[in-house]
Amino acid sequence: MAKAPMALTALALGLALLCFATGRSAAQNCGCQPGYCCSQYGYCGTSAEYCGTGCRSGPCYSSGGGSSGGSGANVASVVTDAFFNGIKNQAPSSCEGKNFYSRSAFLNAANSYPGFAHGGSEVEGKREIAAFFAHVTHETGHFCYINEINGANNNYCDSNNRQWPCVPGKKYYGRGPLQISWNYNYGPAGKAIGFDGLGNPDAVAQDPVIAFKTALWFWMNNVHGVMSQGFGATIRAINGALECNGKNTAQMNARVGYYKQYCQQLGVDPGNNLTC
Repeated sequence: MAKAPMALTALALGLALLCFATGRSAAQNCGCQPGYCCSQYGYCGTSAEYCGTGCRSGPCYSSGGGSSGGSGANVASVVTDAFFNGIKNQAPSSCEGKNFYSRSAFLNAANSYPGFAHGGSEVEGKREIAAFFAHVTHETGHFCYINEINGANNNYCDSNNRQWPCVPGKKYYGRGPLQISWNYNYGPAGKAIGFDGLGNPDAVAQDPVIAFKTALWFWMNNVHGVMSQGFGATIRAINGALECNGKNTAQMNARVGYYKQYCQQLGVDPGNNLTC
């Protein structure tokens, strides 16, 4: 489930300098808070100077988080009806997600994140699409689940987080394609997308476009920047605390299996470093 913690702002400057020094492979270490871009010079911000050309990580809208500035893959052409429905059709007809998730909702959301599957070569773009849907498949059971199983029994509230305080009575369990969780994700995701993430987290389970936007928001802020390190790095970014370093190899291998399957469908080699 998508629940990576926010970066510590006290380390932001030092990590930003590290990012600048080490290049694209360390872009995820720029130290920017969710919703902020790491510029080509290693600083955090939200304007075109940060999120435009050369943007290394975060919600980039020009080069899409890659210093190479490549055009990547055409998302709409790669994520065809056959590809998308080929995943969803494997879920039982009784699933709550069958009439919720759709290719059109995904493409609508993806239009707000033009950096997705861009910033590198076409092969790299297709790998990112395969990786995204591999995690979505695993998290939702082939688009079966909208809400986390038994999620209502957990509020996922980090009461120590003062920047994104929990609203009494609201629960921040997993919802949507990447099962976004915790108040420190719902708050900034809502602010970036345009809904009350803290006061109305259920919006993620009620509007499929918002659902995909939250998934892509999390992806662009926490996962996009590590794609160059291999699929294993994306597992670590999403659920590494529970699955990496031998903690749950079955779950990790399930994600890898989906990724390899989708890479094969898209006609690209999955690359190296598939496990974590």
